[in-house]
Amino acid sequence: MTHEHITENKIIITKPENLEIEINSGAMNRLAGVSELLTGSTGIHMAIATVPPGRCSTAHYHVNCESAIYVLSGRGVFLSGSNLEKEEQITAGDFIFVPPDANHQPVNTSQTENLVLIVARNSPVEIVVDLEGIGRQDC
Repeated sequence: MTHEHITENKIIITKPENLEIEINSGAMNRLAGVSELLTGSTGIHMAIATVPPGRCSTAHYHVNCESAIYVLSGRGVFLSGSNLEKEEQITAGDFIFVPPDANHQPVNTSQTENLVLIVARNSPVEIVVDLEGIGRQDC
């Protein structure tokens, strides 16, 4: 029995100079390498996020997707909980799972190094709700 592919499965490689610039979240900027726009993906999204020294993202949650985060470099804290009252140290090599509707905020606690995160989610487009009045406001 032989298997024939009726349609071509196209592999897409995104080079660093072709990353998609996404909307910033506070001081955090994010560049996508796998997205609906770049690759036509329908069930996954992957990006690299950078939080500058002493800065943070906005406090927020995602309505429609799970996120998996890998700390590529740097150190910081990851705030979570209904009022972002839980604070956990994060450093290079850590993996973070964020379920849908989970409040969170990454904070770079270094004054000299970027906090660099690889972010993957199970939806090509995220729905983000920013949270007012909770989490770190001074970064």
